[in-house]
Amino acid sequence: MAKALLGYVGGSDPRLLAEMRRLQQRVQDLESELVRIQSENDVLNAAVAQHPGESLLNGIDIDVPQAEPALT
Repeated sequence: MAKALLGYVGGSDPRLLAEMRRLQQRVQDLESELVRIQSENDVLNAAVAQHPGESLLNGIDIDVPQAEPALT
């Protein structure tokens, strides 16, 4: 009976533990991505501050062969 109660209360289910580890890893990955993007943003902001009034896209050719439909 004690085993049944322990299972009912929420003993260590291997699937639950595996999901928790997966989610913890995902959170760590997202936190790392956030730090990387913030650093990249800081570099871009510094470049804009050094060259006010200039476009960072000068000299970059963006090729768009055809318009894509908008999502509705």
